[in-house]
Amino acid sequence: MTMERKEEYDFYAKAENQAPQGPARRRKPRLTEMVPVRFPEETLAEVQRRAEADDRSVSAWIRRAVEQELKRTAS
Repeated sequence: MTMERKEEYDFYAKAENQAPQGPARRRKPRLTEMVPVRFPEETLAEVQRRAEADDRSVSAWIRRAVEQELKRTAS
């Protein structure tokens, strides 16, 4: 079942929906290092719009775009 952000907020606002389920697991850190990148204002605004449309953070959207470009140019 997928929920919109407002539905998720309302769901997890209730104490009974905040209990952890299943055993705890440690996750390996997947990212290595922060890389500061600057964009022109209009480019950043477009990235923000597209990230919102994909329901992703700006960072996740940029990472995905870079990964896709790397795959495309490796072929």
